Amino acid sequence: MKGSLMRTRPLAAAFGALALTFATSMVSHAGPMAVTCTNNASGTNWQINIDYDHATVDSVPATISDAQIAWHTADGQHYKLDRKTGDLAVVLASSTGGSFIYHHCKLDR
Repeated sequence: MKGSLMRTRPLAAAFGALALTFATSMVSHAGPMAVTCTNNASGTNWQINIDYDHATVDSVPATISDAQIAWHTADGQHYKLDRKTGDLAVVLASSTGGSFIYHHCKLDR
């Protein structure tokens, strides 16, 4: 009994490591990923490029969490992408208080 337990521990550890590696690869994204977004009002489609390894969206630095991806451009546009729903809100700054534009992005799950 003791001998068979000693042989199965390394095997169990190997399977555990393999399962952890597989689970991690399923949850996280590596490298760049093109995502198609649609303007809710006009139906216009375009792509954004999210690079999870470098934490950028279209080469702009982004904050990436499990819940959302947020970034802003030099001209004052602020973006928040909800990673669960795919909803993208854009806040456009202006001297009159700004405006909000809503989009939807097709994220791989």
